[in-house]
Formats: sequence, structure tokens, C-alpha cells
Amino acid sequence: MEEIKFEEAMSRLEKIVQELEEGEKSLEDSLKLFEEGIKLSKFCSAKLEEAKRKIEILTKTHQEELVTKPFSLEEELEGEDSNSENSNSTE
Repeated sequence: MEEIKFEEAMSRLEKIVQELEEGEKSLEDSLKLFEEGIKLSKFCSAKLEEAKRKIEILTKTHQEELVTKPFSLEEELEGEDSNSENSNSTE
């Protein structure tokens, strides 16, 4: 598959799903779209897995233990709030 961006692949995949759901394509055209969709799906899954591995590498602890936990924006924001409170209390 030619090198495309993840976002472009997802957009094309969404269009393929929409076209297949409409059911107006011939069997041959539907099969071609399905095949393209499978390739795009595999490409996107690989990109997501690669991103996940990069995030895991970046979240290693000081002891070089791999910490894997689901990302939560709420936890991240709470952590920033408590860090800013701690830094303000020492001033």
C-alpha cells in the first residue's frame, strides 16, 4: 500500500463503509471496496499499534519498568492540578 497518512486512510475507510452500506454497488465493485477496506483497516491498526508502543516506551519509569495503563485525560488534568498546587505551597 502506498504511504498515506493515518487520517487519510481513516477517512477513505469511512467512505468505503458508507458506500457498502448503501448497497447500490455491483457485487464485483463491492468486493473491490471490501478488499480496499480490509487493507486500510490493517494499515490503520498497524499505525495505532505503533503509536501505542511509542507511548509505552515514553512512559517507562525510572527503574526501566514498563508502565502500561489506559490514558485518561481526566487523570492527566488532575495530576497537573495537584502538581501546580504542590509547587504553589512551597513558594
